[in-house]
Amino acid sequence: MSLFTISDYSSIGRWPFYSLFNTYQFYPTVFRQTLRAETLLAAAANTGRKMAVVTAKEKLRDILLFKLNGIAFSAEKVDQATVETHGIGNLEETLGHKTPQIYSADASLFVLRAGVALMKKGMADFLYLSLTDCMQHTYAPDTEESLAFYEAQDAELGRMLELGAIIGATADHGMNAKVKADGSPNVLFIETMLTEKFGEGFKVICPITDPYVKHHGALGSYVVVHIENTIKIQEVKNWLAVQPGVTEVYDKETGCRVLEQPADRTGDLFVLSARDVVVGKTAAHHDLAALDGTLRSHGGRYEEMVPLVVSHPLNKAYKMKTQGDPRNFDVFDFTVNGTH
Repeated sequence: MSLFTISDYSSIGRWPFYSLFNTYQFYPTVFRQTLRAETLLAAAANTGRKMAVVTAKEKLRDILLFKLNGIAFSAEKVDQATVETHGIGNLEETLGHKTPQIYSADASLFVLRAGVALMKKGMADFLYLSLTDCMQHTYAPDTEESLAFYEAQDAELGRMLELGAIIGATADHGMNAKVKADGSPNVLFIETMLTEKFGEGFKVICPITDPYVKHHGALGSYVVVHIENTIKIQEVKNWLAVQPGVTEVYDKETGCRVLEQPADRTGDLFVLSARDVVVGKTAAHHDLAALDGTLRSHGGRYEEMVPLVVSHPLNKAYKMKTQGDPRNFDVFDFTVNGTH
């Protein structure tokens, strides 16, 4: 029995898959057509494993359906699942849990509880469970709310271990408070800054562009800049690089190499910000009033390090691999191949 618990949604490459995924999140069918490889989840199902994918957010389920023959549903829309579309129906009764609110700890805990229920019923022997980072956006790690949330997670993971699961757990990013000394959001609106300095002709793309604005207000620590007048690229790059709160600026060639991004799907400049700073488009494009408490977000260099935990001892070969540079997507390899 193999199980993967991914906090929020998983990433591909050192820099986040969500930078591409969120851009296309309103067009899941179109986005699936842009995938350059099939998923490990579909491959597992095709070998005869009883595959189950449970996500907190519906948008991730949409993309993971690609060629997947198995169970796939989200906590967000449990009540809409049918056998024909999700591989399983009547979920609230089958799992014994009601559809949770997406902005809650219950959204993530539902995913884990669903995993336990599917295992108990013998409906899955290979599971991918993806949580949401609502709690991490809202609360610092040492708060009472966070500690209670992690305790509840531990209880569900313990139940899975008791059922014989080998668990691999990782995250797609870290999280930091992005605020000034007075607690207000610490934001650089890059498109506004460029327009005021150089005039029109700029388009800033924010990777964290999704409907869950209470999490982060669509603000992160990484944006891509498209420049209409390409002659200005170097001048703009040099100017951005010395702005307070900006820590790295790369042209396309360098950025694609350093940040591992596809050259045919990005802009002219990559802009990254400091640990306590987020970068956005313009003030009009970000609803800061929707934030649920202090602004905590991710997407930059300071949220790059994440844990990778495997529940069972690794064999000799994989112990050696831990001395290298394991990545979060290696959780599949370590869990399936490294524990036997």
